[in-house]
Amino acid sequence: MQGKRSGPVFATAVAAVLILPFSAYAADDPVPGSSQGGTPGPSAPADVKITTELPRQITVDNKSEQTTVSAKVKNGGTKDSGPITLSVVGFDGMKVTDVEGCVRIAEGKLPPGSNSGFSCTIDNLAAGKDRSYRVAATFDLQKTGKICLPVTEGTGKKLLWQQGPVPFGTSKPTPNAPDTPLLLGTDNVPLGPDSPPATGGGLPRTGPPGSTLPLGLSALALFALGGTGIWWTSRSRWARGDG
Repeated sequence: MQGKRSGPVFATAVAAVLILPFSAYAADDPVPGSSQGGTPGPSAPADVKITTELPRQITVDNKSEQTTVSAKVKNGGTKDSGPITLSVVGFDGMKVTDVEGCVRIAEGKLPPGSNSGFSCTIDNLAAGKDRSYRVAATFDLQKTGKICLPVTEGTGKKLLWQQGPVPFGTSKPTPNAPDTPLLLGTDNVPLGPDSPPATGGGLPRTGPPGSTLPLGLSALALFALGGTGIWWTSRSRWARGDG
């Protein structure tokens, strides 16, 4: 695992990584993955079916608040993807500290409401293939935490898929245990007398109006990452029992 990067990411560094083969780890995912909270982009091609997966459960060390997440990108279509970009972005109490082989998104280029992010450029993903990235993160167990995995075509703004922002959390904190298991799609309920009541595992409302997920979406905001335009769904509202 690489250490935490420091300093600004210059345009030359971003340009350099775009021509390098991406780094992915081949180890089996520790728990089954899920595309919960994901939806295709409004112009995603039918023959390139890009999706992502996150583990259904992660574990946070109660002392260090560190955790590891497997982020998988898949091509379930019949045609190779060509160049694509996977981004991994943290929200609220979940902060992404490293994604192996990927470039840190400069603070000024992060989408509204996020606290951290990395961009992973993939030269091609063949039909039926997938790639997994090991994500290092911290999770403040006194807060809620979310993660978002958008995938865009090449280095442009065409959104192929977006998972999240989807929460990890638990309604049963375990302060006296070595670690706390967190479930995908569950809002975290911090331990304490003033903790808010559990709200269930409602999914974020992502995707365009008229898609398979509920309407009433927030506006999409375009931001630049070293010349790469990416469409992001802004902080979305949550609905009880969706999904």
